[in-house]
Amino acid sequence: MGIYTEYLTKQLDFQALQAERKAQLKAISALRKGRDVLVYASDMMKQAPSSIDYSDQLPFHDQLTTLAGRELDIILETPGGIGEVVEDIVRVIRGRYDHVGIIIPGTAKSAGTIFAMAADEILMGVTSSLGPIDAQIINNSKRFSADAFLDGLTKIKEEVLKTGKLNPAYIPILQNISPGEIQHCENAQNFSKTLVKEWLAKYKFKYWETHSSTGKPVTEDEKKQKADQIAERLCKHGDWLTHGRSIKIDDLTQMGLRITDYDKEPALQDAINRYYTLLRLTFEGTNIFKVYETIGSQVYRFVGGAVPPPAPQPQQIQAANFDFPCPKCKTPFKIQANLAPGVPMGEGMTPYPANDIFVCPVCNTQSNLSQARLQIEAQSGKKVVQ
Repeated sequence: MGIYTEYLTKQLDFQALQAERKAQLKAISALRKGRDVLVYASDMMKQAPSSIDYSDQLPFHDQLTTLAGRELDIILETPGGIGEVVEDIVRVIRGRYDHVGIIIPGTAKSAGTIFAMAADEILMGVTSSLGPIDAQIINNSKRFSADAFLDGLTKIKEEVLKTGKLNPAYIPILQNISPGEIQHCENAQNFSKTLVKEWLAKYKFKYWETHSSTGKPVTEDEKKQKADQIAERLCKHGDWLTHGRSIKIDDLTQMGLRITDYDKEPALQDAINRYYTLLRLTFEGTNIFKVYETIGSQVYRFVGGAVPPPAPQPQQIQAANFDFPCPKCKTPFKIQANLAPGVPMGEGMTPYPANDIFVCPVCNTQSNLSQARLQIEAQSGKKVVQ
């Protein structure tokens, strides 16, 4: 039985999911010799602001304050976002920690890839992927790659130099481009490259002391040169063709990056995969779209608000009601999920089923309500009494 199937079969409630996530973070920390562990993860499947942005700084720093070590592992799951925010967060982390590892069990694209380049160690497995870091520009409601835009202008220029004339088809295109837009694209590309080059040379290559082929010492200029080559490759839209392209361990190794393959360490692989599965189940079963957490604390962001609403006092929480139409016969029902024992049924309410399986009394269709239960438990902080 796979890990995902195992946890689905257990039908863990929200509190149990959270407790099990914490247990796996403890296991990861222990296997990594007691290092601090911090999670920054986004649910890319929800219609929510899942990218890295300025609102991440406060909860990220809040979770850092709960830690006290000198070595840190960050579990990262993100579609990317604002590079300037990544720069600010990295400055705080690198000012505090002597050694930083980035663990990528799933996806860290775009600005997430830039983030990973600030680590002393990058840990990935077979399911892990980074992505190109070519800057994405939004102009007149259109999103495009700055590198592809600049490449296009270069090709037009080369064609003019070769033929001695400008193709009339290019005239309306060029008329709509200002020098400021060109400079903006160049600046955006250079910003990504500069961060990656600086961080690779300073952090990732810090322990690269000798050439494996010759045994000769590695100079600072050689570190900078290698960092420059990798940054250029990651920024090159023409090499990857799409901004969402997955860059795997083999791709990074071919560039000259040393990646720790955690799949080669069975115990660590199991702990990371279990945590990531539990994280995905947390996203799938609730309206949480961002998780910042450590072994002992957590901050959640919910769809519809940056933070969850204030929790009612326990004595005020008695039951949660929700509408449920039968998916087959469309008969509407009002389900009452009790959050305390002995709560009487409201008028016209149907009790939440003891095994999560609701059987329609009209057409006998069976429906699994466990996702609704997880949502209620996440928002109320209490378990549904079944």
